[in-house]
Amino acid sequence: MAPTVANRWRLRTRELIFGRMPLIMGILNLTPDSFSDGGHFFTIQSAVDQAMRLEDQGADILDIGGESTRPYSQVVSKTEELSRVVPVLEKLQGKISIPISIDTTKADVASAAIDLGAEIINDISGLESDPAMIEIASTRQAGVCVMHMQGTPQTMQDNPAYSDVVAEIVGYLNARDRWLMQRGIAPERICIDPGIGFGKSHLHNLDIIQRAGEFHTTGRPVLIGHSRKGVIAKVLGNKDIDRCFGTIGVSLALALHRIQILRVHDVAANKQALQLFLASVEG
Repeated sequence: MAPTVANRWRLRTRELIFGRMPLIMGILNLTPDSFSDGGHFFTIQSAVDQAMRLEDQGADILDIGGESTRPYSQVVSKTEELSRVVPVLEKLQGKISIPISIDTTKADVASAAIDLGAEIINDISGLESDPAMIEIASTRQAGVCVMHMQGTPQTMQDNPAYSDVVAEIVGYLNARDRWLMQRGIAPERICIDPGIGFGKSHLHNLDIIQRAGEFHTTGRPVLIGHSRKGVIAKVLGNKDIDRCFGTIGVSLALALHRIQILRVHDVAANKQALQLFLASVEG
């Protein structure tokens, strides 16, 4: 029997309803060193312009991050991360209508972002890195996205190993789900992310994509961030290739698995491809 596919996600002040078309989370990196677009939107105005552009292109959620989590990236101080994120959030108030997600592992950054309108805490550590994060998420009633990662960004690609990558990720996410609920996070506020590229080889990542439907067994909405990841270059055999087209290919595959949220850089290209693909295969 196929698992039930979650059809809604409760955020801080609103609710996302999922249909057949995946929702698109547009990525806004406010960093000089992210793996794909580091430095492109490092000034306040360029970041604000890009946020508005992503909404115009059809993004359903805006994910803002002030610290790179690429393999072997350097840890950023709380002060530095706040200095990157807060001015942009201040400028965006009243300018975009889609919900904002803050991509951070630091409770103080999450709290500041929520003060400025953020609806979602997107934590690559599964709310494990900062002990204070669970209280912020619970008391502020934010939507939370809990990701799986083996190791840390500084170690995760050294030698990732699993006996069954999908089963082990599902087990971890189910355990985190129970832990969060025990500490006051309402189940309808939880979303899960298997963490493509975070402590996984390219074969592990392909397994996650091929078996993406199994993540629905958690009972939570599934978010997958595959955009421009190394697995695309690996499959295509060219690390310097434009990964937008490969990203779209994976997006279409994930749509067939009923994945609810796709986190991408190239919003318009993915949105249009998904619309035409689903119209063509389902009428």
